[in-house]
Amino acid sequence: MTEPAAPTAPSRRRFLTYLIAAPTLAVATAQAPAQAAIADIVDLGDILILAGAPTAHMLVLTVGEDGGVTFRLPREEVGQGLTTAVAMLVAEELDMPLGRVRVQLEDARPELMFSQFTGSSNSVRSLYDPVRQTAAAARSRLVRAAARQWGLAAGALTTRDGAVHAPDGRTAPYGTLAVAAAARDLGALTATPKPESAHTLVGTPASRIDARAMVTGKQQYTLDLDIPGAKPCMVRRPPTVGGTVKAVRNEAAVRAMPGVLGTYVIPTGVAVVAETFGQALDAKNVLDVSWGPGTVDGLSDDDVRARLRDAAAPLVELPPLTAHLDAEFDFAFVSHAPMETNSAVADVRPDRATIWSGLKAPIIAQQTIAKELGLPVDKVTVHVVQAGGSFGRRLFFDAALEAAQVSKAAGRPVRLMWSRIDDMRHGRMRPATHHRLRATYALGRVLSFEHRVAAVETDFRHGLGEILTATAARLPGSIGNATFAQTLFHTTVKSPYGFGLTTQHLTEVPLRMPTASWRSVYSANTRGAEEIVVDELAERLGQDPVAFRRASLKSPAQRAVLDRAAREGDWGRPMPAGHAQGIGFHEEYKSRTACLVEIDATDPRRPRVTKAVIVADVGRAVNPRGLEAQLLGGLTDAISTTLRAGLHLDKGLPLEGSYSQFHYARQRDVPTDVRVFVMPASGEPGGAGELGVPAAVGAIANAYARATGTRPRRFPVNFDVDFTPFPR
Repeated sequence: MTEPAAPTAPSRRRFLTYLIAAPTLAVATAQAPAQAAIADIVDLGDILILAGAPTAHMLVLTVGEDGGVTFRLPREEVGQGLTTAVAMLVAEELDMPLGRVRVQLEDARPELMFSQFTGSSNSVRSLYDPVRQTAAAARSRLVRAAARQWGLAAGALTTRDGAVHAPDGRTAPYGTLAVAAAARDLGALTATPKPESAHTLVGTPASRIDARAMVTGKQQYTLDLDIPGAKPCMVRRPPTVGGTVKAVRNEAAVRAMPGVLGTYVIPTGVAVVAETFGQALDAKNVLDVSWGPGTVDGLSDDDVRARLRDAAAPLVELPPLTAHLDAEFDFAFVSHAPMETNSAVADVRPDRATIWSGLKAPIIAQQTIAKELGLPVDKVTVHVVQAGGSFGRRLFFDAALEAAQVSKAAGRPVRLMWSRIDDMRHGRMRPATHHRLRATYALGRVLSFEHRVAAVETDFRHGLGEILTATAARLPGSIGNATFAQTLFHTTVKSPYGFGLTTQHLTEVPLRMPTASWRSVYSANTRGAEEIVVDELAERLGQDPVAFRRASLKSPAQRAVLDRAAREGDWGRPMPAGHAQGIGFHEEYKSRTACLVEIDATDPRRPRVTKAVIVADVGRAVNPRGLEAQLLGGLTDAISTTLRAGLHLDKGLPLEGSYSQFHYARQRDVPTDVRVFVMPASGEPGGAGELGVPAAVGAIANAYARATGTRPRRFPVNFDVDFTPFPR
């Protein structure tokens, strides 16, 4: 049954809603493709929205007889607060308490195609209109059911507190209408989402709907699931990245150890299944394995840096006596380091398989696992489980694939966990990069700005590559004809400044390393390096860094964000020796932010950010409290990777194997004085998850330079091997 639906201005998308055969009310929304969307493509988020448009009927909402609402979300929750934001949109449209909305993560569904992919700060952007429309359709049916029951006109009724109200005082809670609202003979209905001006919940700070479960230990992550018969499993991994098993010398002795149920060779190492994780860990540590070579054996940090410098595209030749500023930067490999290590549960039978894991690209995981097991895709069920952090890591499904391989070999269900050491050394990482920049200037103005980036190749075999391939023919020529990496680079990395002829170019070096998109992908390093050069340009031209930025930014919205940060952070106030302020600006995914920090670098070997002021304009913040958390996370990532945290590649393997060695910021390293300001709402939501890192990288590096009188060119700034590495 189809019901016409009207979009809210200024949306460019149209919707149809469908009634699903169910005992109680269940509706789905399908998005009619909009021809104008192609011309409106500005960034990667627009491409993802365009790719997902044909399958927007993915959104399914159900109203139960208890009055509760369940929304099936085809995205992953990894701590970014997405389930809370979506629940707020549903509760807003249905005029019901937030606590009555349950968000359920969808299993992998191949028919959703490109609409079940979580990444690129795109979830709220792509879901904002469809979620509201779906909830509005449900509200429309509930109102019509009450109108029929009371013999009143639907237009005379109102909704609030999870119920329909009549002018004469009668009230019908949604649960009492759930069955009647599922009737197919309610007639044609018009479902129009509320205008934003009528919002009472959306746009106000809300606590996470899963907060209590997380702090009380009730939140279930992958290894908390009670899967009958699933036994603990760990994998002995090679001494270098990408190494393979040649032989296991003491397999019989290991199998005889207490609790050990079996050992199995898989492509990535030797798996041990045992009664407990402790027994599996003990057993895998004593395995005597002969290993084949890895993919980058012999390569260390200096080798990679040299290759990147050689690969960076040359800068344009300049006429003699041209005033210019040149700078080069190196950024180290970085671990994603989520709190929850890689994990999965798998139950593989001869004719079917079931997988449980935290997955941001579950359809690709399902297809890959099915191929590996020799099963039809429809015989592999993949359950998406809420995960404890990602930052890009869970775009890949290494643990799910390994668990499936072990379960098939063992003939029993297994729960596989990567150790922290494995997650650091063999997990995905942000590629190392080298940056070569040149700016020419005259008469107080920048005339040209060149940025040449060389990066270790980023692996996009998690679904994004397929999305870009499928949409390439519909994109403008300069984007549609580019490689995956170039498309991502040019649709995310853009200078906000009017610096004359501006060119940004990416060259990738194809080293076979386990890389992945890391929060902000190319922008964290690329725009971070640019913000450092902007400060140095201001000094060359004898201008204040904030004033120089303000004069160079392209739009009033950008300047408003910068001005607010400078004002709230008291830019230019006197600072003691060894202390300084720094500022950075970034715009991406139709959002913009400025970050002002203060640093204590009286000991340059142990600098500490003591204060931060962050201002963000994301168009429309669904949950300002969630946005604040995202920006705080971006600041902490920037503090960590700018000052101390990175991975040392040493003869084919990262040295770091724990949080004590990968020096991610501790509580003592982050400022106690942090203020976040969200600009007034305007338009539709922009992206926020990756927004906060680049500006903060620039601000911290600039503050360090001003405090110490040195200009760092290699990051993190303090990057000693001050620990004893674990055995390989």
